[in-house]
Amino acid sequence: MAGMTTNGGTQPGHAMQGDGRKHVVVDQRDNVATLLDAALTVASLAGGAPCATGIPFGHKVALRAIAQGEAVIKYGVAIGSATRAIAAGEHVHIHNCS
Repeated sequence: MAGMTTNGGTQPGHAMQGDGRKHVVVDQRDNVATLLDAALTVASLAGGAPCATGIPFGHKVALRAIAQGEAVIKYGVAIGSATRAIAAGEHVHIHNCS
């Protein structure tokens, strides 16, 4: 997929090496990443950004703080809005996004 990255940065296409959760960010506007592994005890994304432990494979993690009411953006498209403030590295799912 053109422009896709699986690195720790939020800029698609910039490869980074390092320990942490494997994830994908497709568009530079994305404020969430999709996790691509089941490393539930790892507390950072590849590249060093924070990631809460316990987030399952395929779920979303906030790349930065997202304010209550702000759009949650994945693949460059708003997929919902934050029902409460979401911290960087927090699990983004139905409990805080509608």
